Amino acid sequence: MALVCKERLPWYHRLYSSILKVGPIPKHLAFIMDGNRRYAVKKHVERIEGHSQGFDKLAEVLQWCQELGVEEVTVYAFSAENFKRSKEEVDSLMELARTKFERILKEKDKLEELGVRLCVVGELDMLPDSLQTLAKQLITTTKNNYKCKLNVCAAYTSRLEMTQAVRDIKWGVDEGLIYVSDISERLMDKTLQIPKVDLLIRTSGEVRLSDFLLWQSSLSYLSFLRHLWPEMTIWDFYGAILLYQQSYKYKKQEEEEHEEELRKEELMMVSNENNQEEALKMRKNRINNFIIKLNEKRLANCMTDS
Repeated sequence: MALVCKERLPWYHRLYSSILKVGPIPKHLAFIMDGNRRYAVKKHVERIEGHSQGFDKLAEVLQWCQELGVEEVTVYAFSAENFKRSKEEVDSLMELARTKFERILKEKDKLEELGVRLCVVGELDMLPDSLQTLAKQLITTTKNNYKCKLNVCAAYTSRLEMTQAVRDIKWGVDEGLIYVSDISERLMDKTLQIPKVDLLIRTSGEVRLSDFLLWQSSLSYLSFLRHLWPEMTIWDFYGAILLYQQSYKYKKQEEEEHEEELRKEELMMVSNENNQEEALKMRKNRINNFIIKLNEKRLANCMTDS
């Protein structure tokens, strides 16, 4: 199955989606796609077939998200810790990923039509050279698409992402783009490649985050589903959205309180300035310029290597 589904959802699913859209819809939704190997055991097929079925399920889930108007989706495709698995399984996964990435590249016209931007996040140098090249081609080919975004986390852990963000901030200070005094929680938010998550869903019945988006999920609604990833149904998805909506009031209140704390922290940082509002404005401009330069640097690295 391709990443972009060509058939529309049945009318009754579209109707239910339209009802859900009356309430708040998460702008950024993340998935821990867990259970592919157990699915293969359950169905008495090879492990790689379980992973292949998992990719097909991702195409379905992205269609569900698109129907609801979700702006950004992040999926945990391959943890850096998974390289500790048997060489046979890792090699099979890398070959599967190569095949799927090649197929996605062939759909670039459809991705452009739908406005889908792809970003592959993780320690890409841990991947085979051919897969690195394809990942960077996906990033550069879709860089001008802005309607929705898909982040594929490969060779990823949250600890590695945060470590890289610290290196990026140090680079910004060394380049004179930002000051040491600009370093704050909000700067870290902006420097990480993946933004804050509204709703995080994990399948397979496991109740843990497995080093995935630890920083970004601090204020997220977490949903742990019983079904294995390839078995996840649209009704599981709708149920998670409905529970998110039921908790939205309290989540929004917590976010507003946290935003107020960040605002107070920023005011304290410029408390010695005569014009605090002007100092805050200059600080904000520095940080925004730093993020622009950082994203240009990231994209340039992809274009150079691909």
